Amino acid sequence: MSAAVGPPCGTGVAAAAQDFSAIRSELGLPADYPPAALAEVEQTVAQPVPTGSRADATDLPLVTVDPPGAKDLDQAVLVRRRHRGYRIHYAIADVAAFVVPGGALDVEARRRGQTLYLPDGNVPLHPTRLSEDAASLLPGQVRAAVLWTIDLDPDGLPVRVDVRRALVRSVAQLDYDGVQRSLELGVPHPSIALLPDVGRLRREQAMRRGAIELGLPEQQVESDGAGGWRLVLRPRLVVEAWNAEISLLTGMCAAEMMLAAGIGVLRTVPDPEPETVAGLRRSAERLGVDWPVDLPPAVALAELDPIRPEALAVHVAATRLLRGAGYTAFGDGAPAKANHAGIGASYAHVTAPLRRLVDRYSAEVCLAVAGDRQVPGWVLEALAQLPSAMGSSDRIAGQVERACIAQAQAWSLVSRVGEDFPATVLRASNGVAGEVFVADPPVIARCTGDGLGEGQQVRVRLVVADPARREVAFEVA
Repeated sequence: MSAAVGPPCGTGVAAAAQDFSAIRSELGLPADYPPAALAEVEQTVAQPVPTGSRADATDLPLVTVDPPGAKDLDQAVLVRRRHRGYRIHYAIADVAAFVVPGGALDVEARRRGQTLYLPDGNVPLHPTRLSEDAASLLPGQVRAAVLWTIDLDPDGLPVRVDVRRALVRSVAQLDYDGVQRSLELGVPHPSIALLPDVGRLRREQAMRRGAIELGLPEQQVESDGAGGWRLVLRPRLVVEAWNAEISLLTGMCAAEMMLAAGIGVLRTVPDPEPETVAGLRRSAERLGVDWPVDLPPAVALAELDPIRPEALAVHVAATRLLRGAGYTAFGDGAPAKANHAGIGASYAHVTAPLRRLVDRYSAEVCLAVAGDRQVPGWVLEALAQLPSAMGSSDRIAGQVERACIAQAQAWSLVSRVGEDFPATVLRASNGVAGEVFVADPPVIARCTGDGLGEGQQVRVRLVVADPARREVAFEVA
C-alpha cells in the first residue's frame, strides 16, 4: 500500500516486454522537460554557487541514507552527543540556488508538483541534471544546502533550532540495508552511531503526542529480471523509521517557526472526530481485538501486530482516522487548524525539495524567519497557490500508485484464474462483498461471497485477472 518504485530512468528496464506506458499515456504524465527549462538548468548549473552568505560547513562529516541506488539525495545527516542530549545536523539540498523564480524551470516544476514513481522509471520534478547531479548531495561533492541544526534534550525534545544556508560535503552515501546490518553488527558509521538513540526517543515522543501510524502491508512492484514485473511485500526496516524521525523532527520545527511568524504553508490532517474513533473501537471489538477504554488510538494501533489477520483488518479500518489530508497556506497569523493527526503536531514539508515542490518555498520562509528578514516576494506570491498545486499532484501520484499496483497484480495472476488462495478479509460490506489480502503473491483485491467478515481467514478463488482493465477479483471458494 505504498508507492510502487523501481529502477530510475536510463537503466534499460523501460525496454522490458511489459511496461507502464499505458498508464503514462492515460494520466498524461510528462515525458520530457521543455527545452527552455533544460537550457535554464544548464545556465544555472554553469554558474558558481554564491558563497558570501553561506556558512562553510564542509567540515561536518554528514552522510546520506537512502534506498539502494538513489541519486536524488535530498538529505544528509550527522548525529552527535551534546551534554546529556544530542545535536542533529541536517543538510537539505538547496534547490532554490538553481531555480530562477518565474523562469521556465520554475513554471514547469509548479506544473508537475512532485516526482512520480513508476516501476519502469520515474517522472522527476526537476531535470536529472539538477536532481541527480548538481543539486543532489552526492558524496565527496561540495553542495549548496539549507543546514538545520537542532539541539535535543535528554528526552529527545528540541531546545534550540537554527537554520541557514551553507556549503556542505557528504562523506558517504549509505543505504538502509547496509545501515541496518552495520547497526546489528555493532559497527555503524560514526556519523549515525547515535541515530538509534535519537530514533527511539523520538518514537516515544510520537506516542506521547498521539501520532497515528498505520501498520499496513507495503506492496511494491519490482523487476523479475526476465522482462516482467512482480509484486513484493517489503518490510520497513527499523532504521528507516529512525531516519524518518529526523525528517519529521525538522518538519515540526519548521512548522513551529512558521506559526510563530504567522506565515507559511503546513501539511495538515484534521484530528478524527470522536464518533470516528468510537466506530473504529467497535470494529476492533467485533474482531476480538482488546482495546482498553482509556487507551488512545495511537497507542492501541502501535501495540497491534499487523501480521495477525484481525489486527491487519483493524489497521485497514484505521485509515478513516487520517482522512482530509491537505495543505494550509497562511500569511496573516497562525491558522485555526494547523495539526497533522498522523504526526500529532503541526508539520511542514521542508526536507525533500528535489522531489516535492512545496519544500522549496517552505525552506525560504524558515530561512527568512530565522534571519529576521522579509520573506521573498516570489514566495509570498506563490503561497496561496501551493495548496492547490500540491493537492493536484498528490491526486495524480495516488492514481499512478494505484494503477501500477493494479497492473502488476493483473499481470502476476493472469495465468492463475480458477486457482484457490488463502486470504484475509480486510473490509466487508453487508457480508457479501469486500476486499481481501492474499499473501502470495501479495495482492489486495475485491471479493464477493456469503459470510465475509473483517479479519476473517477465508479461501478465495480467482475469477478475474484482466491486464487490459487492470482488474483482479476473487470469490469465496
